[in-house]
Amino acid sequence: MTGILGALISTDANFITFGRASFAFIALALVGYTLKVPLNPMMSRPLRRSLFLSGTLLAIHWITFFYAIKVGGVAMATLGFASFPAFITLIERFILKDTISKSAWVLVAIVIIGLLLVSPEMDTKNINTTGLLWGILSGFSFASLAVINRTISHALNPLAIAFWQNLIVALVTIPLVLWSPPLLTSSDILWLFILGVICTALSHYLFVSSVQYISARTTGLIIALEPVYAIIVAWLLFSEEPTLKMIIGGLLIIGAAIYPKTT
Repeated sequence: MTGILGALISTDANFITFGRASFAFIALALVGYTLKVPLNPMMSRPLRRSLFLSGTLLAIHWITFFYAIKVGGVAMATLGFASFPAFITLIERFILKDTISKSAWVLVAIVIIGLLLVSPEMDTKNINTTGLLWGILSGFSFASLAVINRTISHALNPLAIAFWQNLIVALVTIPLVLWSPPLLTSSDILWLFILGVICTALSHYLFVSSVQYISARTTGLIIALEPVYAIIVAWLLFSEEPTLKMIIGGLLIIGAAIYPKTT
C-alpha cells in the first residue's frame, strides 16, 4: 500500500515523509505504553549516534522513494527500490569487508541487468528514467539502513527502534516542511493517517510478531514481493501498464531479491 498511497497523496515527498513518520511514532508510543514496552531505556552515546544516523537514512529512503513515485510512477519507484539487496551485498563487501559468495555477485549482476532493462532510455530528461534513478537511490539508502539496523537490533527492542527512528524522521524533516508549506486536502490527511498508522506502525508490529511463528526468510520473501503487489494495483488504479521489457527486467530484479530467501 505504501507506493499506492504515495501516488494518491497530492502533497510533496517531504511532507508525506513527515506526516507518515509523525503518525507512526505517535502510534508506536501508544502501542509501547499499552504493551508496557520501554521506549526510553538508558542508551549509550554510540547507540544514540547509530539511532540518529539510521533515522536520517530512513528519512532519505522515504523522501527519495516518494519523490520517485511522483516523478516516474509506482512501478519505476518500487522496481528501483527492489535493488536494495544488491546494495546490501556491496556495502557488506566494500565497507564491512565481509566475504561475499560468488552466487551473491551473480545476483548483483542480475539486478544490474534488470535495472538496465527496466530503464526506458539512458536519458535523465525522461521522467521514467528519473523516477527509476530516485528509486535506486531509495534502495541504496534502505540498504544502508538495513546494515545499521543489524548493529543496533541486539541493543534495543524492535518497537523502541521503530519509535526512535520515526521520531527522528519527523524531526529532521521539519525544516523541509517549514521551508515549503504544503497544501493539504482532507483526503490527504486520511491517506497520511493510514500510511503512518497501518503501513508503518502496525506493519512493523506485525512483522516483529510474525517471526515468532514463521521464519525470517519467509517474511523477507514476502517483503521482496512488494513491487509485484504495487505494480498490479497501480495498473488497476492508475492505468500504469508495464511494458514487456519492464516486466522482464522486473522479474530479474525481484527474482534476485527472492532467490537467497528460497535457497
